[in-house]
Amino acid sequence: MTHKSTLADTYIRYRSKLMRAISNIVNKDDIEDIVQEAFIKSYEAGLSQDIQYERTYMLRTVRNLALNHVSSAANQLNDAVENMDALPYDLVGHSLEKHLESKERFIHFCRATDTLSAEVKRVFLLKKVYEMKQKDIAELVGLSESTVEKHVAKGLLLCSRYLAGLADNQAPSGSSSSSQGVRSR
Repeated sequence: MTHKSTLADTYIRYRSKLMRAISNIVNKDDIEDIVQEAFIKSYEAGLSQDIQYERTYMLRTVRNLALNHVSSAANQLNDAVENMDALPYDLVGHSLEKHLESKERFIHFCRATDTLSAEVKRVFLLKKVYEMKQKDIAELVGLSESTVEKHVAKGLLLCSRYLAGLADNQAPSGSSSSSQGVRSR
């Protein structure tokens, strides 16, 4: 059994424990996204290093992501209250550069989703773009909630790989050789 499959098995086996571990830290609406992000980060880490205690690694990762999420939300709230008198530049008008970057990121996201199979793409977009709950997606598409969850996780993983590949190709020429070594595993 490869390391990749054992990490995925660990995720599937301990998903509910991962969700419970952060249920008191973040909003219930954010739990699934954070747990899936923890899986992707664990998977990516597993590509570059040997993770001996996968369950512990995933638990620590999901906890840190949850704490970062709460901290980020608190900072945004504090910034909004402190800067209530002055409108941010972004609300007054976007620069042409920011507008083009935003469109470019959207195009890259669309291309990444085009690499997914039709069923995975449909489920992934319903979850991530339309923000539907897994239960509602399962009923709409006629799949089990478990299958919906697996499709979302697969979509996240494949899209993040695609986008990481684009970032590697856009990196300075000195760093592309190290990224090719990771992909050849």
